[in-house]
Amino acid sequence: MSVLVYIESQEGKFKKSGFEAISYAKAIATQLNTSLTAISIGNVSDDDLKSLGHYGANKVLTVNHQNLQGFVNQAYAAIIAQAAKNLDASVVVLSNSFTGKGLAPRIAVKLQAGLVDGAIGLPNVSDGKFVVKNNVFSSKAIAYVEITSPIKVLALMPNAYKVLETGGEATVENFDYQYNVNDFTSIVKEIVKASDKVSLPDAEIVVSAGRGLKGPENWGMIEELASLLGAAVACSKPVSDAHWRPHEEHVGQTGITVSPNLYIAIGISGAIQHIAGISSSKIIVVINSDANAPFFKVADYGIVGDAFEVVPQLIAAVKALKS
Repeated sequence: MSVLVYIESQEGKFKKSGFEAISYAKAIATQLNTSLTAISIGNVSDDDLKSLGHYGANKVLTVNHQNLQGFVNQAYAAIIAQAAKNLDASVVVLSNSFTGKGLAPRIAVKLQAGLVDGAIGLPNVSDGKFVVKNNVFSSKAIAYVEITSPIKVLALMPNAYKVLETGGEATVENFDYQYNVNDFTSIVKEIVKASDKVSLPDAEIVVSAGRGLKGPENWGMIEELASLLGAAVACSKPVSDAHWRPHEEHVGQTGITVSPNLYIAIGISGAIQHIAGISSSKIIVVINSDANAPFFKVADYGIVGDAFEVVPQLIAAVKALKS
């Protein structure tokens, strides 16, 4: 029995969510008094692979193939499931990121495993039980799920567990997976993204705005505040539908789900669908001129005021603090 963790990478570099996943997996391996193996798919340097030993991995499996440079759901799931079988892994951990949400259920089916997606705490493994705390109902509630299957698949919510370096060394091995042509019936040919922006799914701070900005020409102050805070820029669905902002910035139940440490909502009323996509944020700050806006009901901090007066004052305060 062992623990296997999939470490997600992008353009040859491990993502922050991957380091959170391996830290979480190491804590589980310690609970179970077993070893931890990490698996990486794609072109990652040997030094970066070996560095996973600093986070508790005893061994690192690497898979590199020209058809795996882009995310291929079927193939990635098959590889991770096969590695779990070869290792006789009792627990498989991965991040509940965009790719993780596609991988976790496929891996669980292949391993006939119980699945918890959206895990936010370490499992309770006392008295022979395996109980995991996780978000449910679009993060409106918390559930404690008992997994009774021999194999468990856990998808960890981003920003739900701290990155912890435990020290140690890891051996790196090539994983000899037998490729199945059926795993490549659909592949990613190209990914186009804005390289100068903070990625929304990985952002620790998100500055988001809605129709209260009155038009796309007023987004300069939102971008300036985000830049000062090292934050990602986001928007509500009506804003993206009106083409004020690109659709890849739309957060909410029908857009991108985010769970940053700090979410700042400016001029957004707080529709149920929007709140569902951001409710797992650790701190929510709402700025709105309507004191009865629904968003204030879930806010940790609220400012009732005109965004065109409040945001410039915030920008000035951040600049003064940085200077």
